[in-house]
Amino acid sequence: MPSKKKRILNRAEAIERSLDTEFRYPIWRRFIAALGNYDLILPGDKICVCISGGKDSMLLALLFKHLKKFTSVPFEVEFLVMNPGYNEKNLELIKDDLEALEIPAHIIQTDIFDIANRTIQSPCYLCARMRRGALYRIAKGMGCNKIALGHHYDDVIETTLMNMLNSGSFQTMLPKLHSDHYQGMEIIRPLYLVREKDIIEWAKFNDLAFIRCACHFTEEYKNSTDGVTGSQRAKTKRLIQELMKDYSPMVEKNIFKAAENVVADKILGWKKDGVDHSYLEHYEEDGKKINERIQENELEVKAVEKAEAEHRKLNIDDTFFDKFKDTLFKK
Repeated sequence: MPSKKKRILNRAEAIERSLDTEFRYPIWRRFIAALGNYDLILPGDKICVCISGGKDSMLLALLFKHLKKFTSVPFEVEFLVMNPGYNEKNLELIKDDLEALEIPAHIIQTDIFDIANRTIQSPCYLCARMRRGALYRIAKGMGCNKIALGHHYDDVIETTLMNMLNSGSFQTMLPKLHSDHYQGMEIIRPLYLVREKDIIEWAKFNDLAFIRCACHFTEEYKNSTDGVTGSQRAKTKRLIQELMKDYSPMVEKNIFKAAENVVADKILGWKKDGVDHSYLEHYEEDGKKINERIQENELEVKAVEKAEAEHRKLNIDDTFFDKFKDTLFKK
C-alpha cells in the first residue's frame, strides 16, 4: 500500500499550527476560555480586530483567523490596521507580519501622530484618545458592533495596581465594556487570560518581529518585550516582579483575583455612574439587621457559653483603674 505523503506547510500555516501544538494550552485554550467566561462573541456579531503592529494584536488577529475555521458561532470578522502615522520602517514591518501570518487586513491612514505631536501638553493622552475615537468611527463604518483589542492578563494586573498607586482608586481593565459615544459598540479583550510571557515565547518560537510603541517620540520598531523603558507601566511591571520574588509568588494571581472578589461590605466607598457612595450610607440600617439576626439566632448567648466553656474565668487587675480613675473626671 503506497504511503501518504505528508504535505509540507508554508510558513503562515506552520505559525498558525503552533496554536494547536506548542501553544495550545498557554494561548489557544486561554483565548477560548476568555471568550466563554465573559461572553465576548455572540451570534450575529461583526468584530473589528484592531492590529496596532505589536505582538499582542498580531497574535489576536491570528487567533481570530484560526477561530473562524472551527467555531460554530455565526459571526463576522474584519482585520484593521489603523495607521496613525507610522514611519516607513514600522509600516513595512507591519506589512511583513501581515504577509507572514496571511492576515487579510485593511490598512487605513490617519494623521493622528501629526496632530498629537503638535501638542505640548499630554501628547500621549491626546494620541490615545484620538486613536480610540478613530477605531470606533472606522469600525462603525465597516458595520462592526465590537472592537477586539490585544490587552492581556499582565495588562490587567498592571492597570489595577497602577490605578491604586497613582490615582488612589480600585478599578481594573474589564474584559468587555460599552462605548460611551457610539451606540451599540463594545470593546472586547479576548487575550484577557493569556500571559505576556507566553506571547513573547510564541513570537520567538516562530521567529517573528513586531513593532513597539511607534510614535515619533520613540521610533522603535524591534521586538516588543516590556514596553517603553521608564514608562509608568514598565515601572509597575518591574515592581510586580520584585513583589513576586520578595513577597509572594501569588502576587500576580491575587491582584487579578481581587478585581472579581471585592467584598462590598468591607470597602470605605465606591463610585457608581459618577456618583460617590460611602459605606456609612447603610451603616445604621445594616447594624439593625445584624442585631436582629443575633437576637433571632441567640448568637450572643451561644458565643458567651462557648467562651466560658473553653477558657478559665477572667482575672481582673484593677490596680491602675483604682489609682487613676479620678483623673477621668478632673476638669
